This record gives sequence, C-alpha cells and structure tokens, in this order.
Amino acid sequence: METIADQYVASWSEVLIRILRVPPLGIILVAVFVDLLGYGIIIPLLPIVIERLGGGATLVGILAALYALIQGLCGPLLGAASDRYGRRPILLLCLLGTGTSYLLLGLAQSLPLLAFAMLLDALTGANLSTAQAYVADTATPAARAHSFGLLGIAFALGVTVGPTLGGLLSTLGPSVPAFAAGTMALLNLLLMLVALPESLPPERRTQHLPNPFAPLIGPTMAAGIRRLLLMVMLINLAFAGLQSNFPIFSRARFGWDTAANAYFFAFVGLCAVLTQGLLLGLLRRSVSEQWLVLAGAALMAGALPLLGLVSSGWMLYPLAAAVALGSNLCIPSLTSLLIGHGDETMQGRILGMQQIAINLALAAGPLIAGIAYDWAGPTAPYLAGGVFALLALGVGYMQNRRHRPTNPIL
Repeated sequence: METIADQYVASWSEVLIRILRVPPLGIILVAVFVDLLGYGIIIPLLPIVIERLGGGATLVGILAALYALIQGLCGPLLGAASDRYGRRPILLLCLLGTGTSYLLLGLAQSLPLLAFAMLLDALTGANLSTAQAYVADTATPAARAHSFGLLGIAFALGVTVGPTLGGLLSTLGPSVPAFAAGTMALLNLLLMLVALPESLPPERRTQHLPNPFAPLIGPTMAAGIRRLLLMVMLINLAFAGLQSNFPIFSRARFGWDTAANAYFFAFVGLCAVLTQGLLLGLLRRSVSEQWLVLAGAALMAGALPLLGLVSSGWMLYPLAAAVALGSNLCIPSLTSLLIGHGDETMQGRILGMQQIAINLALAAGPLIAGIAYDWAGPTAPYLAGGVFALLALGVGYMQNRRHRPTNPIL
C-alpha cells in the first residue's frame, strides 16, 4: 500500500510540475542529458589529471577497465532495486553518488582519492537503465519507441556538448570542470527530489529484491531476450570503429585535423538527433519496430564497409549519415522490444541487462577496431563493423521468419 510519505511526495510533485510546467519525461530527459554532459566533461580530462598526479597510461587503462566493468555489473543491480523499491529513490541515489564523485575528483590531490571518486561514479552512474524503466512505466506502447528516441537525443547531446564544455572550463583551472559537473548533478538531484513523482506504484513492485540476472535464465522469455541483447551488442560493436578509430583513419587517409574531425562528429550527432527526434516517430506510424531494427541493421551493414573504402573525404558524410540513421533506428526500437518481453515487475532488470550488453560492446569494440587497424590496415575496422551489423541483421531476420505467425517480437 502507498505510504503517507509517498502520498506527500506525489502531491507536492504534482503541484511543482504544474508550477514549473515540466512533465516527468522532461525531468528524466534533463537527468540523462546532465548525467552524460558531466561524463563528457570529465572523461576526456581524466588522463591529464591522472598524469598530473603521477600516474601513467597503464593506470589510465586499469581505471577505465574497472569503471566499465563495475558500471556494467551495477546496471542490472540498480534495475532490480528499482523494480523492488521504485524508480525515484534509485535515480536520486545515483545522482547523489555521481555529484559527490565529481566533487571529489575536483578535490583529489592524490591517486587513491581520484580512484575512489571514479569507482564511486561507476557504482552509481549506471542509471540509464532505471531512467529507461521510468519511461517504460509512463509511456504507452505506441509512444514507447519515440520516448526512447528522445532519451537517445538527450544522451547524444550530453556526450557531444560535454567535451567542448570541459575544454572551455579547463582554461579556468584544472579542477573547474569537475566542480561544474558535480554542481550540475546536484542541482539535477534537487529538481528531481522536489518535482519527479514515482512511476512504479507499490502494487506493481516486486515483493522481494529479485535476481537481477533472472531475465537471462528464465525458462520462457530467456531465448527471446538473449537474442535481442545479442543484437544490441552487435549493433554497438559495429559502431565502435566509427567512434574510436575514425580520427586516426581520417588523418591517415585524408589528412584531416582535429577541427575537421570535430565538424564530422557534430554532423553525426546532428543526424542522430534528427533520426531519433523526428524520423523515428514518423516511421513508427507505418512501420513496426521489428522492421525498423532490420532496416537499421541493413543500412549499417551496407554503409560501414564503404566508409573504409572511399577515396575522397566528402564521401564520408553521406555514408556516416546512413550509419547514424541505421544505428538510431535500431537502438531505440530494440529497447522498446526488450521492454515488450517482460511484465511491469521485470523492466528494470531487463534494461539493466541491456546496459551490460552495451558496456561489453563499448569495452570490446574499440579493442577489436584497434587490433584490426594495426594488423590489417585502416579499412579493416569498418569491414569488421559491417560484418557485425550483418550478423545482427541475420539474427533479427531469421527470428522474424521463424516466429512471424505467432510472435510479434522480431
């Protein structure tokens, strides 16, 4: 049953939302944007800070690997906790941890304190799955993919703007970016504390803390969830070469400098925003999510190999637009399909498993692309990306053919 405290928070949230005219989805979008903005501000500057405190490239690699590993494991744990205790307290806890970790980074004058701050952020920074679960609680099935697309826009904008803002703030002092990121996170915490209602009422919560990895071992839905998670991983692996190796590739092939690469990535970000903010919603009126996934994977499978084979720099732009279009059709639609595989008590855990799949791809993808580049040449990462996208297309297509009469999920 709903407690008096829950009723008090809900009533005040409704009043403040009416005063501020900010719907709950808007608050979640702000939270995701600020979270990724802070991440974008901090991560590019961390190697410089570690070097200033006496560390080297090996320590940077170790901390980055630990960060990805811990955050990947914490995604399902936080998702499971949100299925039991509600989305709001988990989101608040994550913002508090993230804001505190950034402030500690700004104060860090030793490597142990810096490492502690990074690991604290890894523990509490895996909140995207809980934010997605909040959206899944409140969005209708018809609007779900569009809402996830808006989350993708907030994600892309945060990652795009963060490094630029961090570079500008660093001119004011080495600790200013971290303090700015921490302040934004804590202000976001305050907004969420006073204006965000709970999306998962007590009667829809699990009655005990569930096994966060249960979606993978359940007897009925495990196979479908595993296939969707495999597609999530393959699509993110396919995109890894464009993200991690492109500056090296463009400099070696076309002599592009930092500014040229910045313009290119801004163009890719704009394509992502337009796809998820406009095109995805229009297409979903006439095309199912299953076919959006297949179309997106097909676009990536065709465009990625061509990226590595072009002979002129201007040709990269239309091909990159096709890759961005494909990935941004795939990923929100896959998220929506994953939500459709579970009931209301499992959404946090399923999205937590998706976060593991994405983190594994983010960890393995740059490594695979780098090895391919060094061993087989500049074209190899994009050929490998095309193979990963083709594998994702195959998984989706074969499942769609086998289960089309009875199963609406791929």
